[in-house]
Amino acid sequence: MKNIGIIYGGYSSEIIVSEKSKEGVMTFIDETKYKRYPILITKEKWCAVVDDEEYPVDKNDFSFIIRNEKISIDFAYITIHGTPGEDGLLQGYFNMLGIPHSTCDVQAAAISFNKFTCNTYLKGFGVAVADSVLVRKGNSFNDKDIVEQLGLPCFVKPNAGGSSFGITKVQEAEQLTPAIEKAFTESDEVIIEQFVAGTEVTCGLYKTRNKQTVFPVTEVVSKNEFFDFEAKYTASKVEEITPARIEDAVRDRIQSISSLIYDILGCKGIVRIDYIISDNKIFLLEVNTTPGMTITSFIPQQIKAAGLDINEVFSEIIENEF
Repeated sequence: MKNIGIIYGGYSSEIIVSEKSKEGVMTFIDETKYKRYPILITKEKWCAVVDDEEYPVDKNDFSFIIRNEKISIDFAYITIHGTPGEDGLLQGYFNMLGIPHSTCDVQAAAISFNKFTCNTYLKGFGVAVADSVLVRKGNSFNDKDIVEQLGLPCFVKPNAGGSSFGITKVQEAEQLTPAIEKAFTESDEVIIEQFVAGTEVTCGLYKTRNKQTVFPVTEVVSKNEFFDFEAKYTASKVEEITPARIEDAVRDRIQSISSLIYDILGCKGIVRIDYIISDNKIFLLEVNTTPGMTITSFIPQQIKAAGLDINEVFSEIIENEF
């Protein structure tokens, strides 16, 4: 029976989401096929957490000792949102140790985690993206020029981050600088994006050596001004409709674009891609290579809507690496 490490935690504000995703993944991986070990990674410690006891991880080979038995991990299921689990750092570490893992490799993870780089890169392949400006911490910027270029309202986001931490929808020009400063608390780079009005949707998918599976599209209707952290994790603040109430032709295009992006970036495992549909045009919002895996997250919803067994999906992803 293979030992599966479920890697959670991280170095960012998203640790609270990662902890919830870990609970989900624990139920999604078939305990009759695999031994599951939750492994917490933070700046302060790396440890396996078994029966509320912590066992330090040896970073030389990612093993740990429980009751005098050395446990080595055969496969790492990474469910850290943010650094170091979504940006390529852990991927490189596991590659060096020869431990198979669930997510994209270093290049795809690094590109997709950087919103500005990812959108600019995919734009070159014909993917529609909103206009944006990148600001780096320590560099000067002209808020009037940004407003003139992008218009109002606009979105200010940490360039490397997720779960809507540090995001502001800027309605007035004087709100821009405070919004940028807020985003800098989450990332050393900030992306300011043109506002695109429309219907927000998201599409998950995964591919193995033998097949590709693109899940049904979910429509996201936030009761807040936008799909912020509260809306993402408070059921009463959002309506998530799977399958989305969109025309079949639009759905097919979204699924086709998602498959194309997956291949362009060289993705692996389960990926979720977010879009805005505006005037029948599909704008990319973000590529999530380590999407949320709480019981109520989009991916479990989409797997259920597709009529698939979530344990079998996760088994396929694990076995694809052997």
